[in-house]
Amino acid sequence: MPTKNPRINVVLESGLYSAVSDLAKQEGISKSMAIRDLVKEAMELREDVALTALAE
Repeated sequence: MPTKNPRINVVLESGLYSAVSDLAKQEGISKSMAIRDLVKEAMELREDVALTALAE
């Protein structure tokens, strides 16, 4: 299924690859979607930390 979203290639250590594969399987989603969701969560956490630091 073609997409217009930008793509990025990532190289993972085997343990991390396995963890992502397991997560994707548990969630019933593709590895690509699992990585996308994890990156979104990480970016939100970084934003929260930055805003907290700014508020102090």
